[in-house]
Amino acid sequence: MSAGAAHADPAIDGLQVYIVGGAVRDELLGQPAGDHDWVVVGASPADMTARGFLPVGGDFPVFLHPRTKEEYALARTERKSGVGYKGFTFHTGTDVTLEQDLQRRDLTVNAIARTPEGELVDPLDGQADIRARILRHVGPAFAEDPVRILRLGRFAARFGEFGVAPETLRLCRDMVEAGEADALVPERVWKELSRALMLPRPARMLEVLAETGALPRVMPQLEAWREAAADLDRAADAGLPLAGRYALMSRHATDRDGLSQRLRVPTECADQARLLPAVLQALPQAEQAAARLALIEQCDGLRKPQRFVELLQAAAVVTPVDVPAWQTALDAVRGVDAGAIARACAGDPARIKPALHEARLQALDALQR
Repeated sequence: MSAGAAHADPAIDGLQVYIVGGAVRDELLGQPAGDHDWVVVGASPADMTARGFLPVGGDFPVFLHPRTKEEYALARTERKSGVGYKGFTFHTGTDVTLEQDLQRRDLTVNAIARTPEGELVDPLDGQADIRARILRHVGPAFAEDPVRILRLGRFAARFGEFGVAPETLRLCRDMVEAGEADALVPERVWKELSRALMLPRPARMLEVLAETGALPRVMPQLEAWREAAADLDRAADAGLPLAGRYALMSRHATDRDGLSQRLRVPTECADQARLLPAVLQALPQAEQAAARLALIEQCDGLRKPQRFVELLQAAAVVTPVDVPAWQTALDAVRGVDAGAIARACAGDPARIKPALHEARLQALDALQR
């Protein structure tokens, strides 16, 4: 935003406002910037509401711009006051400086601010770490929030060419040994993991969690994480949706259902995790019509055709699968007129099911002629 544009906005005219975090980082990396997050220095909640900002913050004051709806947070400091990632006390007085606000952030690459006129404020030299492709923690306060271990893994998955600073890995290991990772609740682990699974190099999150020692704490069922990591990167290259990526990861778990329950994953993810091993086992023998129909029925493909196709696409990451041929077979089976067969067997209801089964087999046989 230019200086003229900034002063043309009466909501922020006269305020000390800065764009912070991801938008600044991504611009410096030459990537499209997402939503702008703003920090306001020297203002009070009353000042913000008087300008028409809508308060939406819970633990600390965050406001929505009256027109753009972008988030503006008052500059704040934080102090550890309990165990885990919720044990913090925040201070948002008008005396909090921009530098103090940046000091509480997680990584140096996320602790760069920019004025509306384009001037960068970088007291922690995050630009140098961007150029060096290094993820480095801002300071000792990083250790106070175990979610930052998960975020570190997620950023590694997003920026696959970035390494993690050795001192940051050591700090994360110390956090795990101190029991901080044990305070992570399943919902928060899944939130960060699910986001990482959809990034270009999801394997990096597993690598970081393993290197820090956090993986056995948050996903103890995933001992074979290296095999899972290899599948995940291939799944990312194939553009699979979340459920397929999770299913490929969890097929290496010692207890798939236990992992899904531990992470409290969505039903679709848990279902694909449960069904994918059966698909992989059945595919080599599914050349004949009967075997194909049995697999379609086992996966409830007649009622959930999209899920069945997604399972085949996930299986194709690790074994050859002619997905278009299977799609044709699925369409043929679903194209059988069950209503017409039921009407033809109206005098003998017991015949409906076997007659429908035979019609579906014939539809599949016709494709192979």
